[in-house]
Amino acid sequence: MAAAAVHPASLRLRLLLSPLKSRTRVPQAEPAAAFGTAVTSAKVAVNGVHLHYQRTGEGEHAVLLLPGMLGSGSTDFAPQLQNLNKKRFTVVAWDPRGYGQSRPPDRDFPLDFFERDAKDAVDLMKVLQFKQVSLLGWSDGGITALIAAAKNPSYVRKMLIWGANAYVTEEDCRIYQGIRDVSKWSEKARKPLEALYGYDYFAKTCENWVDSISQFKELPDGNICRHLLPLIQCPTLIVHGEKDPLVPRFHADFLHKHVKGARCEVMSQPDLQQIGPALLTLGKATTLLSLWIQVLMSSPNPHRKSCYNF
Repeated sequence: MAAAAVHPASLRLRLLLSPLKSRTRVPQAEPAAAFGTAVTSAKVAVNGVHLHYQRTGEGEHAVLLLPGMLGSGSTDFAPQLQNLNKKRFTVVAWDPRGYGQSRPPDRDFPLDFFERDAKDAVDLMKVLQFKQVSLLGWSDGGITALIAAAKNPSYVRKMLIWGANAYVTEEDCRIYQGIRDVSKWSEKARKPLEALYGYDYFAKTCENWVDSISQFKELPDGNICRHLLPLIQCPTLIVHGEKDPLVPRFHADFLHKHVKGARCEVMSQPDLQQIGPALLTLGKATTLLSLWIQVLMSSPNPHRKSCYNF
């Protein structure tokens, strides 16, 4: 008897998600030179809320790490906070409002929530007295980074994104519905988020995210930020895992085509196909991602119009 065809979205959903962590307080914002190699943690008032961030390093090149849906700086970017070159970079990992330790307020999702996050992120770095910043964004943080770079071309120096998309399709909505009920997630994916948020907040926020991200499909061309891509001027590296469970390959190809001069790297090695926070705990993936970041941040001109596989 012939096997039933399996929809690609269903195959991706079998792969699924990542870890997370928790809470802190506020010293005054100081210039980068006042900080060393320890990871410090604080909150600062930005746009009417208190945003939590972690900070490390003493380099002149500021890098902001932007986490994904339900993510926080420490839970999505622990390897980067520990391993990036702290003489060359000052690294800041933030928790967007309503996520991680940037609560209250509870997370909400107005139609412009990505624009709001982009403004919060840029304004946070300005409050911390950085004159320019490079962006490293994962998933929703990648979308936020795209918007921030487009709207602040003179402020954003360079950018690395992965697992990001500029629009939403019917296929994407099917994928999102597959993660709506967190009780069906694997224990490995669910437990860290329950520990961070408590089950009720975690479940409610995931459902709200699914509803909110899906509403973009009703807009012309499913638009999130595709209209902004031509405005991006900074050198950009797009990273995509060939078997990313939530973001199909065509999104990386679209970004590569529409962000001027962007470079795209598609990971197809068996142990590197699901690029995302879950993989960042693996030594090999951590090494590769840290290397890409340092190449991107250090190269005088990483623009290369090519998309290639590893």
